[in-house]
Amino acid sequence: MTARSFPIFVAILLLVAMQSRTIQSKPSGDPFGFVKHLEGCHKNGSVKGLHELKRYLEKFGYLNYGHQGKKGHNHANDDEFDDLLESAIKAYQQNHHLNVTGSLDNSTVHEMMQPRCGVPDVVNGTKHYHTHKSIHTLAHYNFIPGNPRWAKKAIDEVSVSSPADIVIGFHRRDHNDGKAFDGPQGVLAHATPPASNAMFHFDADENWSENPGPNQMDLESVAVHEIGHLLGLDHNDDPNADAIMSSKIPSGIAKRDLRADDIQGVRALYGFAN
Repeated sequence: MTARSFPIFVAILLLVAMQSRTIQSKPSGDPFGFVKHLEGCHKNGSVKGLHELKRYLEKFGYLNYGHQGKKGHNHANDDEFDDLLESAIKAYQQNHHLNVTGSLDNSTVHEMMQPRCGVPDVVNGTKHYHTHKSIHTLAHYNFIPGNPRWAKKAIDEVSVSSPADIVIGFHRRDHNDGKAFDGPQGVLAHATPPASNAMFHFDADENWSENPGPNQMDLESVAVHEIGHLLGLDHNDDPNADAIMSSKIPSGIAKRDLRADDIQGVRALYGFAN
């Protein structure tokens, strides 16, 4: 990032830290725990709880029964392992660099159970991949579809009464943005792409910490990730990159340092010189 954009980055982190001190979270639960009981499932089977998996895959962009009308609606709410579900699982496995089997093997189940960002991995059935090659490096980064970005002159003096460009908040469950949170250890936060009414929400039910122990989520790590979305970056789940923009982060882990792919992604999106 350039020196000009660095103060914005710091200011957002400070606002997040100040707001987090007012949040005390005690609820327990595991919104993605249902996946564990589905391990070993494969096509042509019927297992109680598969409808929850369908909702999970739909939420993150891998599955859409809507185009099938009433028939699709029925399949979206049943426990049948059909062709469409198999295709969605294969797409998920490919995106997360897992063995593409179409079944719920152990590695796929483990991946799906990790706490994660609420921004979908796939939008309208597409994923925008970008690869940059130079003599010494191979960088991977993804942009949000449409390549939205902030205007070059995005810093200016404004009146205190002017609407904020970015609204940051901690919220629980349904908070009137169409993206309800699910309690601890599920979706951690979500953010919008660059826009005049951008928002950045944390799940207030998470056990947030600035020095995370077991079963605690690192506030700054999640904040840096969501700031990436605010800047226009999409998820990067290449395990070799270990990028800030990976869609998942385990509890007890601090992951705050920008990786080369994260930095080169922002530079490429905004036209900064390397």
